This record gives sequence, C-alpha cells and structure tokens, in this order.
Amino acid sequence: MSLVSRLAAAAARPAPPTSKPRRLGAIALGAILAFAGTSHLTFARSEFQAQVPDWVPLDDDAVVLLSGVAEISLGAALILLRKRRVPVGWAAAAFFVAIFPGNISQYVTHTDAFGLDTDGKRLGRLFFQPLLVIWALWSTGAWKALRGAGKN
Repeated sequence: MSLVSRLAAAAARPAPPTSKPRRLGAIALGAILAFAGTSHLTFARSEFQAQVPDWVPLDDDAVVLLSGVAEISLGAALILLRKRRVPVGWAAAAFFVAIFPGNISQYVTHTDAFGLDTDGKRLGRLFFQPLLVIWALWSTGAWKALRGAGKN
C-alpha cells in the first residue's frame, strides 16, 4: 500500500480513543500554535517579516498574515476537532515541514529575530523543528493511525 493511500485510509477512519497525555499534548500544541498565529497578526509581525526568505515570491507581510491564519486554524483544530485529529495532525506536521526552509534561511542569512542573534542559537532552532513534527504526529495519534492503516 502506498504512503498516499495509507494516509487517505488513516484520515478516513474515525479517530480511535487516545490517551490523556496525547490529548494534553495536542491541546498544548494547539495553544502554542494559536498564540504564535496571533503574534503573527499583532505584536510580533515585524519580527516574522524579517524571517521571510527573499526567494519567497510573495510580499513578506502577506506571508506572515497567511501563516498566522494557518497557525491559528491549526491550533484551534488541534484543540477542538477530536474526531478528526488524525488528519489535523498530518496537516500540522506538514505545516512545520513547509516552514522549515524559512528557518534554514534565517540561519544561512544570519537574520536576527526573536532573540536568535547568533548562528549557534539559529542552528539550535533548526533541531527543534523536527520535534514539532513528531509532537504533532504523536499527540494526534496520526503516526499510530498510519501504521494501523497499513495492516488492512
């Protein structure tokens, strides 16, 4: 079974019961995303604009606003959409993968933002991004559902 068909099968099924730690993990990640998205739209807007790579073919402010709306939406979905948590988990993981090139760009271009004012701090941040992907997949049971979808 291909990865795409396994993802589709996992997303189509109702989410199985989950543990309290996973649920709390999804709520915590959702709250973090909602806060980050709100900061994109308000008090940290210029900091986020500084992080948009030059090669992105959109206006920096538009990218920041769109990513802020995406983060708020994903955060709310992680908190509220319990029965659809598996596809939400995959969407959150995909979002974290999609924004990773911006983090790499910040490191490569030595862009200061959010207190990441040294190459060491910017490099350290790069190692945190995969943890967000893992957190999204673990807390929603998305990875577990994918493994289960391949057994049918």
